[in-house]
Amino acid sequence: MDYVSALVPPVVMAVFFIGVIRVIVKTQGGANKTKEDAVVDAALARVEGAKQASARGDA
Repeated sequence: MDYVSALVPPVVMAVFFIGVIRVIVKTQGGANKTKEDAVVDAALARVEGAKQASARGDA
């Protein structure tokens, strides 16, 4: 029975890893892509705005 307890953690991790990969692959593109791209664009614009504001404050 020691071999069962030795094999359970790797099997559980393998199943979890396969599940994570499937979720990542399924969420690429599709209807959510536009929403995700908009969120990233908004975050980048916020960072750029903060950089420009701090540059103006330093000058």
